[in-house]
Amino acid sequence: MVQVIQGKDITLAQLIDQFGLQRADNEQFFLEWQQDLPELSDLEKQSLNQVKAEYLHLSRYQILEPVVKMVVLSPILRLAGFYQPPFYIASEEEVRISSEDEGTIIRGRIDILVFHPPFWVLVIEAKRADYSLVPAIPQALAYMLADATSAKPVFGFITNGSEFQFIKLTKQSTPRYALSYTLSLNRGDDLYTVVKVLKHLAGLISNS
Repeated sequence: MVQVIQGKDITLAQLIDQFGLQRADNEQFFLEWQQDLPELSDLEKQSLNQVKAEYLHLSRYQILEPVVKMVVLSPILRLAGFYQPPFYIASEEEVRISSEDEGTIIRGRIDILVFHPPFWVLVIEAKRADYSLVPAIPQALAYMLADATSAKPVFGFITNGSEFQFIKLTKQSTPRYALSYTLSLNRGDDLYTVVKVLKHLAGLISNS
């Protein structure tokens, strides 16, 4: 009997068992979020300071997922250049992935998909502010596994508005992934780093 699982309910254990997913133990596997990051202009830093101030003001009350997308996610994607050529944005993109024996099917919708036709560039999963990022990791990985392009890595980005984490997935013979550290809007210049990483990823894809 075929088991159908909603993406939001998937676990890492299920991805490992059904799809052979492995975590990369080589620190060199995911250097894109740490090395060769661009500098930000003073104007970009001012824009991010405003994003931070607005989020902290609004966080006095419960912040739901649509507000996270509007207040935090939208401006940082704009600053990173993902609203300009050669990139395109899709929202609520429906995905379906099945295991090799087709005994397990995962269905769901990607919150935001950045793509550079025909390749997926960035799978983004946004959560409400009071949610942990931990459950979003297997959900994002499941959607990243659904990308039909195996020749290039796919990157993931998850956020709840105040915390941010990047994911890298490759799918050559065995699907392998790695995670960045968790970055926080409330810690130093982490929000600057988030946009630097996004800019770096955009540059890598544009020039590849």
